[in-house]
Amino acid sequence: MKDNFITSRIQSFRNAIVGWWHVIRTQKNAWIHATATFLVILMAIWLQLSMRDVAVLIITIAVVWTAEFLNTALEIVVDLASPETHPLAKVGKDVGAASVLIAAGSAVVVGILIMGPSLLEKIRTIVRLFS
Repeated sequence: MKDNFITSRIQSFRNAIVGWWHVIRTQKNAWIHATATFLVILMAIWLQLSMRDVAVLIITIAVVWTAEFLNTALEIVVDLASPETHPLAKVGKDVGAASVLIAAGSAVVVGILIMGPSLLEKIRTIVRLFS
C-alpha cells in the first residue's frame, strides 16, 4: 500500500513536469511570463525588498502562471471537444485568454506598487552619483 502511494506520487510529479514542459514548449506567452518572472526576481534581489514584498511578488507570479496553465488546458480540451470552429468554443477560449490578461495586468500593478518606490529611489541615487 505504502509503495503504491509513493509510486503514484512520483508518477503525479512526472505528469506535472510533462504538462509544464508542454506549456513552455508550445505557448509563446509562456516565454513572456518566464522573462518577466526572471526580471522581477532579479529586480527584487537588486532592490533588496523585504521578505513580505518578495512573498507577494511570488504569489502574484504564481497566479499569472496558473492562469496561463489553466488557459492552455482549456484550449486543449476545447480543441479536443470541438475540432471544428464553433462560436461557443471561441467564447470559451476568449474567456480563458481574458483570465490570463487579468492576472498579468494585475501583476503589473502589484509590481509597480511594490517595486516602484524602491526603484525610483535607486534611480535617484544613481543620478545623484553621476551629477
